Amino acid sequence: MPFAVVFENVTKRYPTGPFRRGGVEALRGVNLRIPRGAVVGLLGPNRAGKTTLVKLLLSLSRPTSGTITRLDRPASDTRTLAKVGYVHENQHFPRYLTADELLRFYGSLALVPSEALPKQVDRLLDLVGLADRRHEPIARFSKGMVQRLGLAQVLLNEPDLLILDEPTEGLDLPGRRLFRELVALQKKRGCTVLLVSHVLSEVEQVCDRIAVLVGGRLMKEAPLSDLLRDPKGNGTRPLEHALQPLYEASLG
Repeated sequence: MPFAVVFENVTKRYPTGPFRRGGVEALRGVNLRIPRGAVVGLLGPNRAGKTTLVKLLLSLSRPTSGTITRLDRPASDTRTLAKVGYVHENQHFPRYLTADELLRFYGSLALVPSEALPKQVDRLLDLVGLADRRHEPIARFSKGMVQRLGLAQVLLNEPDLLILDEPTEGLDLPGRRLFRELVALQKKRGCTVLLVSHVLSEVEQVCDRIAVLVGGRLMKEAPLSDLLRDPKGNGTRPLEHALQPLYEASLG
């Protein structure tokens, strides 16, 4: 099975203390394989190592040990970032730009061909429901509208790997429905999606697989259906019930 992302025995240690002799291990021997075209939910309690894992995957940090492969190339090969999209929970865009100007600017940075960019911007603004607000400065946008704009921005380069960090933060019910539809569209065209979220209801609706980090260790990686299956044979169970014993391991 081809994989979009491979972590092999990855450890990340942040030096601390006098002469940086101490340290905190944010990730501890993580082995994770994300199949191409899958939608994977990355879950875990606070300080589980999720942010560190995302930073390593985006080449914003380097592992202390182990190897990371992204889109068939070592993560150190930053050329593959041209086919990666990333949405942060708190988007910070230049507030004086309009939505149209912002997407055209990011489209040029993403090397979208100039002849194709106007149509791409039109399509994405319509897709996220901002076509009628395209000429308004972002300063007038609500947080939910900014999140919608962020979803449009991240799709400009039609990424092969999409990393979504709490993407529904600030979205209303129609916005959340839009988010689910966008994930389904990306999955249909073969894009791999990594969703970092604490909103378990969204995870249950869009994800194929689940990876659970606790205390820097990968505690579970499995199809969502396996986690939802009641071990007592009573049909399915809420995802929260499946995660509770894994999360409690951080307290033991």
